[in-house]
Amino acid sequence: MNIRTHTCGELQSKDCGKSVILNGWVNTVRLHGQVVFVDLRDRYGKTQIVFNSEDYSGDFEQIKKLSMEDVLSISGDVRDRDKNSVNSDMPTGEIEVYVTEMQILNYADPLPFVISDRNSAEEDLRLKFRYLELRTDELQQNIKTRHNTYHAVRNYLAKKDFIEVETPVLMKSTPEGARDYLVPSRIHHGKFYALPQSPQVYKQILMISGYDRYFQIVKCFRDEDLRADRQPEFTQIDIEMSFIDEEVIFKEMEGLTQHIFKSVKNIDLPKTFPRLTYDESMELYGSDKPDTRFEMHLIDVKSHTDQSGFNAFKSSPYVKAVVIKSGARYSRKNIDDYTDYVKKYKAKGLAWMKMESDKLTGGISKFFDNAIQKDLIQSANMEDGDIIFLIGDEKEVVLSALGALRVLIGKEEGLCDPTKFNPVWITDFPMFEFDSDSNRYVARHHPFTAPSSSNITDLDSDPSSLKSRGYDLTMNGYEIAGGSIRNHQPDFQSKIFELLGMDKEEISSRFGFLVEALKYGTPPHGGIAFGFDRLIMILSGSSNIRDVIAFPKTTSASSLMDESPSSVSKDQLSELNINIVDKKK
Repeated sequence: MNIRTHTCGELQSKDCGKSVILNGWVNTVRLHGQVVFVDLRDRYGKTQIVFNSEDYSGDFEQIKKLSMEDVLSISGDVRDRDKNSVNSDMPTGEIEVYVTEMQILNYADPLPFVISDRNSAEEDLRLKFRYLELRTDELQQNIKTRHNTYHAVRNYLAKKDFIEVETPVLMKSTPEGARDYLVPSRIHHGKFYALPQSPQVYKQILMISGYDRYFQIVKCFRDEDLRADRQPEFTQIDIEMSFIDEEVIFKEMEGLTQHIFKSVKNIDLPKTFPRLTYDESMELYGSDKPDTRFEMHLIDVKSHTDQSGFNAFKSSPYVKAVVIKSGARYSRKNIDDYTDYVKKYKAKGLAWMKMESDKLTGGISKFFDNAIQKDLIQSANMEDGDIIFLIGDEKEVVLSALGALRVLIGKEEGLCDPTKFNPVWITDFPMFEFDSDSNRYVARHHPFTAPSSSNITDLDSDPSSLKSRGYDLTMNGYEIAGGSIRNHQPDFQSKIFELLGMDKEEISSRFGFLVEALKYGTPPHGGIAFGFDRLIMILSGSSNIRDVIAFPKTTSASSLMDESPSSVSKDQLSELNINIVDKKK
């Protein structure tokens, strides 16, 4: 093999007359009698190379047998293309390389799918042959975006006096929320490490240790149900600071986010990010990660439905609606499909009315007299051609179902402008949620989040009404970061553990080392963690997190390429004192 002098995305008109060496993959082959055109590709781009039977000294018949993805090393001369054949879509489109020598470095078997067209194959097939899919332009750009974001984050935070510290990958199991991935210890019989769900405890201990500005781009692991924007192993930008409050964190993280978008994609974000409380976000958008690129706010219509003759809503404690502009064109099938969709969110049904000729028609309109209609039309700001959808039920059901419907219709109607990036802080989250399955309170963020009250006695009065000092940074319907001010006083931390149903023995067993550390002069501190993969997904314009990870898992947490997870030998299990039990027996 001859070592390349240039990449396949580098040569331009100024290089005409040069003798060059290119290495790469065959992207396309075009036969024109005694002339063969080949697009040679590497990760930098493509160059058209030309085999002319009159000039080429090698076996010309061999050239005609070249297949896509064969690996070549070629030597040749750079020439200007004819004006009529210039390809303005390629950076190298003004030139071509006339080949004098060629070496086939490796042949490629017939491809399982067309690399230039990812949509030509199902995702499972592409994941099985991930090394081929990673050659596509789209994924190469995504991986490059990921690389550039790494550097943007590190450069920005280093200049802000943050210090990067690596925390352990093998740690104590402290499950809270998602399941831990457990690692058996060979040396310590019957004991296990856990892979970190986050470096949360370690970064707090770093604050106790005096490292007042910490960050880490770190791998985390959660054994939980998966979806398009979630993976069992993921990367996050982990950040913690001491002697700060929420305002400091908001300012610093807005600066970081602005820097990432500007330096990686040349996108200008707002100088200051808007804020919504959790309650405001839920009431307006039916979600705590609102897509604010379009309005279509949820509207409280309980007072109107109570005056109507539609009795089904009178017993509903909560009734909200959403108006779809020009939605009167929806067919009955459209409406039935939307009804089926909201039922996935536990809604019993979907009521509707269309506005035509200044009146509400169809659906449940017959239950609304003229006066109520007029009042509702005015309150909902409806116009001819609009449709209003209504749901009545428990508050949580109404908000989640109508919020999901809003997002679905927003996407279908093209209201989610892909060129817009709307960051929003969500604040004042509930401190706790009651889990009916376990009959206890669970932490909304995590158990290390500080309550909004500085009076410890308030924790006993009504835990369900307590607000936390937690916050999320959302963008375009995704949570891209979440964090909180932490409990830096040991009595507060112990009290919250108790409210979460832990007795003193359990607290000591699971978190005793942290509670102990808090006793030795812990500064006020707080932090945040960015979902790095989700951030790259947004920057890349993708809707699937697997498109921005080199070797992702499927929704069943498996890797089709290397067939992991896999069985291991009896000897390996024996060393770990593990016996596999068949649950079916």
